[in-house]
Amino acid sequence: MLLWINGPYGGGKTQTAHEIQRRLPGSVICDPEHVGFGLRRMLPPELRGDFQDLAAWRQGVVEVLDLALTKHDGVVIVPMTVTDSGHFAETVGALRELGHDVRHFTLLAERDTVLRRLRERRFGCALRYVSGKKAGAADGDSWAVQQLDHCLKRLGEPEFAEHLWTDHSTVPKTADRIAVLAGLRLRPHTEGALRSRVRQVRVGLRHIRFD
Repeated sequence: MLLWINGPYGGGKTQTAHEIQRRLPGSVICDPEHVGFGLRRMLPPELRGDFQDLAAWRQGVVEVLDLALTKHDGVVIVPMTVTDSGHFAETVGALRELGHDVRHFTLLAERDTVLRRLRERRFGCALRYVSGKKAGAADGDSWAVQQLDHCLKRLGEPEFAEHLWTDHSTVPKTADRIAVLAGLRLRPHTEGALRSRVRQVRVGLRHIRFD
């Protein structure tokens, strides 16, 4: 089974994916961003656009996930924002056509909730600044904020169901909801609030992009 966790940038996809992976023995996370950023680095800076527009990304993601689903004896978890209908058909749809059991979920939240979560990631912007990289502030000019309204509008449409609203849900509770809908059994969440927060911060730091 493949769990594809969609949602706006800053919507909690990565945190939810890691929560499920931590509590579901045998599961693995396969992040299509690695394919995308690899392709981006191959191009001159002036040609680096949205890697999802590259057919090589869409084809590569399907090939790699097909291999993982065929050879790995466990659930494969994919945290990835996809809002374009064609791209969705060429990735999620293509994997279904190959006969894989793909469960797709979109994490949604009100605009202010997502903006607050993005502001909580400002530490990443600070690290980018220290490293000499250009980084926009999370409350105005970052790429994630620029894409937010488009993402919320597109992802709220029926083709991107199943929709899960997360404004008043913690990461562990969201993971539990996905597991129930997918017919999976997670290990109980027994961490305290502080330990969970520390672990989530670590996950966030590991996924800061410097390019």
